[in-house]
Amino acid sequence: MKKKILFVVYLLFSLMFINAGLNKLFNYIPIPDDLPEKVQKMNAAFEEIFWIMPLVGVIEALGGILFILPRTRALGAIMLFPIMIGIMIVHLTVAPSDLVLASVFFIVNLWAIYENREKFMPLINN
Repeated sequence: MKKKILFVVYLLFSLMFINAGLNKLFNYIPIPDDLPEKVQKMNAAFEEIFWIMPLVGVIEALGGILFILPRTRALGAIMLFPIMIGIMIVHLTVAPSDLVLASVFFIVNLWAIYENREKFMPLINN
């Protein structure tokens, strides 16, 4: 039962990142009008650096795809970890309204890294 629940949680986490990544590439979800002013300024700054959003989009989509499969979940979790750090910083400093949801996703990512810690040990032990 635990494996099934974890698979559903991992699948939802993956789909969220795949969707977010594809949206950064193809812009199919409109940006809400009620975003805080600081978030709007931050988005405008990211749009000025024309290559950053497509890069983040590719990393999110690829990381989400890798996260679905147990064999590649460790790589997906590590790819998504810096993005999750950025998401947490934004929600802690600028947009605290969705901090709970961001924290849940951060915990899921940390859990996946912890579950796959034996795959990272060769990097640390050398």
